Amino acid sequence: RYLIIIDDIWDVSAWDIIKCVFPENYLGSRVITTTRIQVVAKACCFHGHDHILEMKPLNDKDSRRLFFGRIFGSEEACPHHLRGVSVEILKKCGGLPLAIVAISSMLASEDSIQKERWEHVRSCLGSLTNLTLEGVRQILNLSYRDLPLHLKTCLLYLGMYPEDYIISRYDLERQWMAEGFAGKENGQDGVKVASNYFNELVNRSLIQPVKFDSRGSVTKCRIHDMMLDLILLKSAEENFFTIVDDTRAITGLDYKIRRLSIHLDSLSNGQAILPRNTSMSHVRSVMFFGSSESTPDLLEFKFLRVLFINLPRATVDLSGLPKLYQLRYLRISRICLYQLPAQIRALQHLQTLDLGRCSNIPSDIVQLPHLMNLNVGSEVFDGIGKMKSLQHLCAFDLAVNTIDNIENIGELTNLRYLFISCGPHPEDTERRVDVLRSSLGKLRNLDNLLVSMRGCIDGLMPLSPPPTPYRLERFVMFRNCWFSRIPSWIGELHNLGELQLQVCELLNDGVGILSELPVLVHLDMDIRRAVDKMIAICAGRGTFPALKRFSLQISSMTYLDFQAGVMPKLQRLEVMHNMSGSDQNGAAPAGIEHLLALEELSAAIGCEGATEPTKRSTESALRSAINMHPSHPRVTIRFFRRNLKFLPE
Repeated sequence: RYLIIIDDIWDVSAWDIIKCVFPENYLGSRVITTTRIQVVAKACCFHGHDHILEMKPLNDKDSRRLFFGRIFGSEEACPHHLRGVSVEILKKCGGLPLAIVAISSMLASEDSIQKERWEHVRSCLGSLTNLTLEGVRQILNLSYRDLPLHLKTCLLYLGMYPEDYIISRYDLERQWMAEGFAGKENGQDGVKVASNYFNELVNRSLIQPVKFDSRGSVTKCRIHDMMLDLILLKSAEENFFTIVDDTRAITGLDYKIRRLSIHLDSLSNGQAILPRNTSMSHVRSVMFFGSSESTPDLLEFKFLRVLFINLPRATVDLSGLPKLYQLRYLRISRICLYQLPAQIRALQHLQTLDLGRCSNIPSDIVQLPHLMNLNVGSEVFDGIGKMKSLQHLCAFDLAVNTIDNIENIGELTNLRYLFISCGPHPEDTERRVDVLRSSLGKLRNLDNLLVSMRGCIDGLMPLSPPPTPYRLERFVMFRNCWFSRIPSWIGELHNLGELQLQVCELLNDGVGILSELPVLVHLDMDIRRAVDKMIAICAGRGTFPALKRFSLQISSMTYLDFQAGVMPKLQRLEVMHNMSGSDQNGAAPAGIEHLLALEELSAAIGCEGATEPTKRSTESALRSAINMHPSHPRVTIRFFRRNLKFLPE
């Protein structure tokens, strides 16, 4: 038996191909499809049975809540002079969430709330009464027309990505900068301007958030299918970009190709080889997606600014790279095969070099004056201190870099993101760590620090307050390294929003140190053991005032007690521990009812050697504890046959 869900089928022919793979064995299997087209819905029904569920539009109450909530926070906050025209605009939306969100987001972005502006929006919607797909497109088109020119350009660029592709915010912003869409403006640098543009598109609900960081900022997004349709239409009108799924389709085009996105299907044995009679001299951005064994000659693209290659296992020929003098952005997926040329100093405009992993880095990489983002794995290159423009460095390996290189990290005063790793420890590891500690103290703009080393790293940042960059917003320790105890200096990182750390021993003051962090939103702690049998989180030194997610892993569970007044904003609590050797009732945290904002409790329990009655007792204790909460949060409990792995002894 099987249950398969297929989302967003556009035509009957596609369904005719798909349905052939489903065996009709009459065992009660089911296939669920979604579509916007009635004919397709009927075609998907089994032997003429119309098992069609039509999604109902929002009722008037929910439509009002969505519309007014997006603009004013609540309907009651809507000015009286806008009530009448608001109702008329809502009628045009027909209860469709996408239409309501698009219009309300556009109105919410206005600097003023003038009735004349709202009446203009109502007039632009025309005589829509029964909203159809075409009507929704009209509303989306209105939202697009309302954008300033620079945001229209940025939005159109998202159409270069395939349908349903999860787009990295940072990739997108760097591509905008490389194209010249975002530059210095009103005293802000291009990075900040590009970030502002992205946030504006999110606020207008023109792109859909997919993933957030600890501060609530969107880090990954996608484009709604109907918005993508509009983008493709506008791009065709303006010759903004060209998308092909077969490079032969480019032959004979009578217009200049300015941006090219090539989508190659693995089933068609796609080869990314460009036709000889097609000029690529005007192309500024090229993106490759899908499957191909090779890429075309880069010399075809003389004035290229953006090159993005996401072709798993393709062999990428970079021999022509040094001749791309205008190149500003280069990213190649980790699973491509490639090798950098011996020299790349000619790429004087390069801002982003993201290769994931790379061997034989050219020594002249340090002569790229505008390079801001560098991700080439952990290979060695001398003279890193010359790269004054670097803001993002991933990764820097202590084991393979020279002492001079480690010392020169401190010269990168514009660095904001640093990922430090350490391979097999060399004999002078202690000295290397000591030099690194001194270098970190000079990085006053660093706000993201990630550390992946082996063993205890107390020496990296001593237990007494070091000269660390106190503007850190994110500090992540990966699970192969740890502190002997929670360092007191962490309590001085007042900008810290995300903290992931491993600790050998949780002392009595450990929780208190963290509880005072004023903007800490995400806390992930892996503890080998606690001094006391009970970890009490109480309103003493601090209350974790901003914490929304708390994840605790400990090898054998101690009692966890939340006292009144702590973690007032906590929404998600995750607890992981092993049952063996502990009282099973310790699996149930006490005082959960004091976490007034809690929405979800997740428990993962290793129960190697535990009996079924013990497991049932543990689950019952957890559910009883959560039932005391006035809002009855969601509960997820997972038992594992083997014990979970935590910090090594």
